[in-house]
Amino acid sequence: MPKKRGNNEGTIYKRPNGTWCGQITLGRKEDGKLKRLTFYGKTRQEVADKINKAINSYNAGVLVEPSQLTLGSWLNTWLFEYKKSSLRPSTLQSYEYLIRYHISPALGHYKLKELRPEHIQLFYNEKLKEGLSPRTVKYIHTLLHGALKQAVKNNIVARNVTEATILPKQRKKEIRVLSLEEQQRFLQALEGERLKAAFIIALATGLRQGELLALTWDNVDLKEGTIKVKRSLKRVKNFDPSIKKNTILIFQEPKTSSGIRIIPLPPAAIEELKEHRKRQLEEKLKAGEVYEDNNLVFATELGKPIDPRNLLRTFYRIIEKANIDINFHALRHTYATRLLEANEHPKVVQEILGHKDITTTLNIYSHVLPEVKKAAAMKINHLFEVDNKNKKSK
Repeated sequence: MPKKRGNNEGTIYKRPNGTWCGQITLGRKEDGKLKRLTFYGKTRQEVADKINKAINSYNAGVLVEPSQLTLGSWLNTWLFEYKKSSLRPSTLQSYEYLIRYHISPALGHYKLKELRPEHIQLFYNEKLKEGLSPRTVKYIHTLLHGALKQAVKNNIVARNVTEATILPKQRKKEIRVLSLEEQQRFLQALEGERLKAAFIIALATGLRQGELLALTWDNVDLKEGTIKVKRSLKRVKNFDPSIKKNTILIFQEPKTSSGIRIIPLPPAAIEELKEHRKRQLEEKLKAGEVYEDNNLVFATELGKPIDPRNLLRTFYRIIEKANIDINFHALRHTYATRLLEANEHPKVVQEILGHKDITTTLNIYSHVLPEVKKAAAMKINHLFEVDNKNKKSK
């Protein structure tokens, strides 16, 4: 016998499989039939909470019947009600952009219950024709799959139609690495630059741009010659209405635990950091009370975080001076390539770069591996030379 329901709960009962179900009636449809909504959950309280939320939404005039719910509306609900609290700010920004700029204009008008695999597949194919990379299409697929998976859990739709689609084959991205001669030109172009140390550290550690700008002095051990990476600095879209800015600078944790790591510094980089710290202390004394001490290794002359866009402006001016055509990430690629060229074990390179698993490292830097393998073969060549000498003596 169903348990007596509480106020505004509708009818709630336990199903034979052990889960709970609840129904509420919200007026009548245009044909005169009762308008009923059904909710499911693992516990009675979970169902009661869903019903109360639906009643409140109905009273506020914002409840949409599942049969009328569009993909665009559901994506907005899923992103901000289900996912926002668990996403890093930069990921939230990426998801919101993909929904607003790519998904909603093409698919947002479809009712969830009418959405079919061919609609999604055609959308993927069209985006590839428009020039979107297979990697971005896969990212969009991950987003859509997650949103529709939640819709299935909520009994809004019976199946996740993205599971019946075929994703484009991933093309290997070509990476740009500085040659030894270009690397020397780059270092020479840094002379006289206020942020010379920042670019040297990037090239000597493989730090990402955001990790470099978030580095603090308490995570630098000049005596031991190490730095600890714990966070990154990003400029992201602002979703807080109380803040009157379109974008804000935020510090965020790494995407995975492997992103938190300790990186050894070469002696030349240690000396450069020591000189940089002396200049920074001089700037602090000169600025006086207006200096905002955030303990950042690389900051503005007033101690504030450096906007990533401003660092890039400096970077592009430097590479133009050096007559080199690269992006900032090429410094990270160059660092990893130099390590592998020096026969460093790929597992060590993976840990220093902060990759989640070694497969990522091997896939990105496979261009270096043939030479590494060749060098490995040469290490045992002498064993066969000894055998040959023995044969000749017989």
